[in-house]
Parts: sequence; structure tokens; C-alpha cells
Amino acid sequence: MTKIYIYCLFDMDTFVGVYSSLKAVHRDALRLANRGTSRVYLVYQGTLIAPTLTGLRNFFKGKCDTAVKYRTDTNAVSIYKTRLRE
Repeated sequence: MTKIYIYCLFDMDTFVGVYSSLKAVHRDALRLANRGTSRVYLVYQGTLIAPTLTGLRNFFKGKCDTAVKYRTDTNAVSIYKTRLRE
């Protein structure tokens, strides 16, 4: 049985899409979050870091059913990682 992970993207509380690629969901999350006047930050359990693909991959490594937020002064975009279940 293979493990297939999916990433759900939410803009504020609106569902945007489902992705199987971490690179694609990171790209779209940055695009959606970058509408404010401040910088975009990656927020995970109260930690603010620069939103890099490597940082996102490291946060999700070994975890399932968890969420990460991309924040600016006006917008919040969430990525939720889960896996397909049979």
C-alpha cells in the first residue's frame, strides 16, 4: 500500500484547491498570500520564518493531518497536509 499525500489550500476560510505537489501548493500559496503590504511569513505553531519550499518541506516531514499558514498584514492562507485513505 502506497502513501499518497495531498495538500489542501485555503484562502482565509475559502477552499481553493487540492494538490499532490508540494512545490505547486507552495507557489500558489505565495501568490495568494502576497496581496498585502507587508512581507509574507510562514507560521507554524507560533514560529515565523521566511516562506521557502525547503522550510515548508521540513515542517511537513513525518507529519500528517497538520496545517501551516502563510500570513501578511491583511491575508492568511492555509495549507493542510493529509493523505488519501482507502
